[in-house]
Amino acid sequence: MTKSVLPRVALLVLCAAQAAVCQAGGAQFAEKQDAEKLNAALRKLDALITETMARTRVPGLAVAVVYGDKTVFARGYGVRRLGDPAKVDADTVFEIASVSKPIASTIVASLVGTGEVSWNDKIAKLDPGFKLSDESATAEVTVRDLFAHRSGLPTGGGDVLEDLGYSRPEILNLLRYVPLVGPMGKTYHYSNFGLTEGAIAAVRKTGKTWEEIANERLYSRIGMTSTSSRFSDYENNPDKAALHVLWDGEYRNWFVREADSESPAGGVSSNVRDLAKWISLQLNGGRFGGEQVVDAKALEETHRAQICSAVAGPVAMDQCPGGRFYGLGWNVGKTEDGKLQLGHSGAFLLGTSTAVYMIPEEHIGVVVLVNGTPTGVPETVCLTFLDFFRYGEAKRDYMALAGPVFQGMWKENQDVAKDYAKLEPPKKPAAAKDLASYAGTYVSQYYGALKIEVREGRLVMRLPPREAYYELTHWDGDTFTYYFASENTGIARRGVRFLGGGKVLVENLAQAGNDGVFTKVE
Repeated sequence: MTKSVLPRVALLVLCAAQAAVCQAGGAQFAEKQDAEKLNAALRKLDALITETMARTRVPGLAVAVVYGDKTVFARGYGVRRLGDPAKVDADTVFEIASVSKPIASTIVASLVGTGEVSWNDKIAKLDPGFKLSDESATAEVTVRDLFAHRSGLPTGGGDVLEDLGYSRPEILNLLRYVPLVGPMGKTYHYSNFGLTEGAIAAVRKTGKTWEEIANERLYSRIGMTSTSSRFSDYENNPDKAALHVLWDGEYRNWFVREADSESPAGGVSSNVRDLAKWISLQLNGGRFGGEQVVDAKALEETHRAQICSAVAGPVAMDQCPGGRFYGLGWNVGKTEDGKLQLGHSGAFLLGTSTAVYMIPEEHIGVVVLVNGTPTGVPETVCLTFLDFFRYGEAKRDYMALAGPVFQGMWKENQDVAKDYAKLEPPKKPAAAKDLASYAGTYVSQYYGALKIEVREGRLVMRLPPREAYYELTHWDGDTFTYYFASENTGIARRGVRFLGGGKVLVENLAQAGNDGVFTKVE
């Protein structure tokens, strides 16, 4: 994708002070007070962002606000990469993580609107090779189920395969070995690769790839010229924001996150200028620039609650705690006064955080992109701005609410297995066996073949599928450790335990119903 050549937009004053009635695209201000309400909120936005960045020390941030079909604010702050003076602006491209999901549902809605696919089409019909671990669930699961995270797949199913380097087709094929954690269609479990399969199945009849359809049906149609569903386009864009992980209180540019395997669920890159156009499409019933790009009814269906997301077990929609629902690629809720509110956050724990929020009835939407580990900054800016717009002041400290949630996510990621770097080493460790006795090929039905080798007097592990090289350090007896950093298993020194009987346990791979045990075959 080529960089947008549109001029930078800071702040557009929508209405002259004397105007009694003024228009922003499809939405009209009934009174001068309505225009003043928006402009008053916009005047507070810059200070809010500056204060939030100072409070959290995030490296860079970009924000856009849409009213009706107009981008009324688009600006960047901070730097693209620590140690580099290049500034973030409205054209800077970020990896947007799970904000990709409502974009994916918009793309599928374009196919639904033309009758090429239905939300209720069964995956068994669209993609006969795909299987879940339960035969009846395989036969009944639909595009709708997968986009609403109600297939029964566990949160995280397939994610570690992505960390290891498996391709999208390989991961989707291996989902058949992931035990379901709830009845299909009745329980909510957030699944990147479930939604990915829904998107891939939906476009199969077109004969084109997901990436081609995304560009053809959405990006190129509304001028999202810097948006892509391919990592290579992000990587080759000179105006891109790097990832920054928060480690020991400091942001560090350590990692690269290539998310092509889950492109529909988390692999989009974009900038706030482009995303503002997509928000406008949402606020205007699928219309953009005078053209009906996506059928209004098909798009509206993505905004409807499909399942209660507040609890993991089955619950009636009218009994959903807190009124927290998931639609098709969207979190669906209501404002305090009962208006529909749509939103979605995106998070790469290795270094990006994003959020989008809209209140369609009030014709307002906001998107924030941050090049740092998620701490609640995008959500804070979005929700505080909406308070400014609706009430004239912030109703609560959103950072105080969101911060602990993301700290919990980070802790859960780090606690997926013991971090031996934080443990006291045994004072008198038992000796290991002769290293050659551990060598061999070990196989897991889910993970594939792992190799243990002896190299220059050291034990080496090669993880599937690419035989990635890791040196093992002896800890105690038949337990060794290795350093592993990834999105879903944390940044830590993890354990590898030889269990006897020709089995080895890689502790941080014991996730999503798989025990992380490999059995020796040679």
